[in-house]
Amino acid sequence: MVAIAEGLGYRTNAVAQSLRRGRTGTIGVVVADLANSFVVSLLRGIEHEARTGTYTPLVAETHDDPAILRSVVTRLLRNQVDCIILSAAQVDDEDFVADLERRVPVVLAVRGFSSSAQSGIERRHLEVLPDDFVGARVAVDHLLSLGHRRIAQIPGTFQISSFVERARGFEEALREHPEAADVSTGAHAPDSNVEEGRRQAEMLLRQPPDRRPTAIFAHNDLMAIGAIDAIRAARLRCPEDISVVGYNDAPLVDHLNPPLTTVRMPGFELGRRSARIAFDLLEGVRPTEVRQTLDPEFIERGSTTAYSP
Repeated sequence: MVAIAEGLGYRTNAVAQSLRRGRTGTIGVVVADLANSFVVSLLRGIEHEARTGTYTPLVAETHDDPAILRSVVTRLLRNQVDCIILSAAQVDDEDFVADLERRVPVVLAVRGFSSSAQSGIERRHLEVLPDDFVGARVAVDHLLSLGHRRIAQIPGTFQISSFVERARGFEEALREHPEAADVSTGAHAPDSNVEEGRRQAEMLLRQPPDRRPTAIFAHNDLMAIGAIDAIRAARLRCPEDISVVGYNDAPLVDHLNPPLTTVRMPGFELGRRSARIAFDLLEGVRPTEVRQTLDPEFIERGSTTAYSP
């Protein structure tokens, strides 16, 4: 019968097949910023995994606006997506995500809920995350190994778990080295862009020379670029006067002057694993671990050097 059907040019009707299964064959993918090169890598990982099956990703962008997040999720649900991979959650969205999980399978990618991890509360959400705590510790340990003892962080907004974890890793690394001082300003970060990096670095550079940092850990590459701009504007040099480390390994940061030392996140693999878990959920298979973490990779380049008094 199959041979006869093929001979007559019969093709499977995907709509009819999905109705029989009670599925549409689509997955919602919600990201914060499609202009972010890391998001592109994440989406490629999801698409790679989807390509091996019968699922089509529908991508929506939130611009990190909680109202837009709720709006795009509502639209995805109206389109009857089979599951949602959510990469745009903020720390205040935990109740929203819990409610969403009662309607469709959900996998949190890249961003999770750090508060649950620290407080010992049992996690309900399935998360596939980079280990930002470890990434930050590796970055600060690198600066300490170069002899820096006055180190500042330029934090991202604490509405995003990634930056919360990076701050936690920074603080833990310095706590283990009592001879080192955290000379951060403690400034609130409303954004996590070049302008914010420049603003916070300018505040750091206004401190007296004996309080000014000899090294800066920025929570992402954009803020690291802003910090380097501020260092130059103050007629100082990077890395001779102040070393700078970023985070993400965005495209072209290796072509900056100096090339940026940074922490590379495994975007493709995060996307691939998130999609694999989502597809397994649709087949009734739930992972034994609710949180999977992937180690970042430290990339040393020219924006850091040994401290020289």
